[in-house]
Amino acid sequence: MSARAFRFGVQVFAAESRAQWQDQARRAEDLGFDTVLVPDHVVDGLVPPLVALDAMAEATTRLRVGTLVLNNDLRHPVLVARDAVALDLLSDGRLELGIGAGHAEPEYSALGLQCDPAAVRVARLEEAIGLLRRLFDGETVTFDGSYYRVSDQRLSPQRRPSLLVGGNGDRVLALAARMADIVGFTGLGRTRSDGQQHDTEWSREQIDRKVDIVRTAAGARYDDLELNVLVQHVEITPDRRSVIEAIAARVGGDVDQMITAPYLLVGTIEQIVEQLTDARDHWDFSYFVTRSIDNTAPVIEALL
Repeated sequence: MSARAFRFGVQVFAAESRAQWQDQARRAEDLGFDTVLVPDHVVDGLVPPLVALDAMAEATTRLRVGTLVLNNDLRHPVLVARDAVALDLLSDGRLELGIGAGHAEPEYSALGLQCDPAAVRVARLEEAIGLLRRLFDGETVTFDGSYYRVSDQRLSPQRRPSLLVGGNGDRVLALAARMADIVGFTGLGRTRSDGQQHDTEWSREQIDRKVDIVRTAAGARYDDLELNVLVQHVEITPDRRSVIEAIAARVGGDVDQMITAPYLLVGTIEQIVEQLTDARDHWDFSYFVTRSIDNTAPVIEALL
């Protein structure tokens, strides 16, 4: 794969008004971000992602809008496809639809839903993505699968929205490699008992193995894929090690692994630029999503 140009997204969780949602989006666009993305959680009264994205798309012209990521188990894929095609139309083709298999058991419990084993959730995601792609391609879809039954469903998309499939499990990454436009790497392993925190899989050897899974599953389409990283923390500091030691103590991580992993961008601007360049050269990661407009903007400026 030849080196892609860097892209940067920012994940926005909340705002207190329509104006505040739109102000965040305009600011991200002005500072050189390529996308603004909203997660999908049913806790703390968070705004449904597609509603927030519509408001942010209206306030911007270049910025792409996306989900990172929808929980597939919470919505029927035909309804997701309908909403996605509508939002892509209303945003003039700027939607990146991110979707995953779901992971947070407490959210399932809060809705009275069963959180199936990972293998079942991934198999259901595979059926859903197959339906999404066919509907995005304008097919009339009749389907009788293990998880979904669809009869004579058809949309009229102006174009096919970009599809990101995100996760960390081997099956999800292989599925993304075969069927998505963008493969989202989280670096997060087993979900811990609180339903939110995860084990980290951040050693270079672990990341090498995950990228090899994608490369093998993608085959000839690998060069067409964009590889995305969800960055957990960005901080510009002259004391990289001390900051990462504090993060490692909090999450139970290995400091030396965390210094080189692309899931943390900590250090001087020069160190972070070097880290990003290494991640692209070594793993083909070129699309980085962070959660801080302020801390990421100087890095984007340095790379322009």
